Amino acid sequence: MKIYILNSKENMGKAAAEKAAEILRKAIKEKGKANFIAATGASQFEFLDHLTKITSLEWGETTMFHLDEYIGLSEDHPASFRRYLQERLISKVHPGKVFLIAGDAPGSEEECERLNDIISQYEIDVAFVGIGENGHLAFNDPPADFETEKPYIIVELDTACRRQQLGEGWFNSLEEVPQKAISMSVNQIMKAKNIICTVPDKRKAQAVKDCFGGEEISPYYPASILKRHDHCYVFLDEQSAMYLK
Repeated sequence: MKIYILNSKENMGKAAAEKAAEILRKAIKEKGKANFIAATGASQFEFLDHLTKITSLEWGETTMFHLDEYIGLSEDHPASFRRYLQERLISKVHPGKVFLIAGDAPGSEEECERLNDIISQYEIDVAFVGIGENGHLAFNDPPADFETEKPYIIVELDTACRRQQLGEGWFNSLEEVPQKAISMSVNQIMKAKNIICTVPDKRKAQAVKDCFGGEEISPYYPASILKRHDHCYVFLDEQSAMYLK
């Protein structure tokens, strides 16, 4: 794992986007296609803004997978991650293939099985992720499951996670925030050949310290597992990195 500290959120997003573009270009050049995982949330705003403005990428040769989604929300809900990705990524660059999580599917277990069958056929070149205020990776809240080999799983969202979603303005009250989600598992994220993790803002500083500030790797600090990945690139701004030595 490599950590880069930039002097602003804007520069953090730009640097992360340039690294992402480099990885995608290399995959397309070597095998004619690239497969990537897209995350959502406030941590991805600057990153996706810069990434979608890079015109030299052959987006038609890419396949996109979706990191996580609330159970029970329709795609048109303001907090839907499918809506987020449509507005901030898909409608701007038009990936060749897109596999989204249907959080409002009649059966969540069946939806996981559908996605697991699909993603098992793909080698992922790069995963775009952030980390939560509680250190979560995707929606794998502490203590995260480091053992399951299933690519997509159903998870319970803890109160800290749900408060973060409320604080970021996606919902009007804590009661509105769903208690369950479909999330890509930790092991599936770690299978990506490359990982780009963007973490801006002071409110993430303690999580950054807990997950990346020492040697410990623990399910209680889920994103700490990224330290085991040789090609994980963590992009921070000065605010999120304020507690690192």
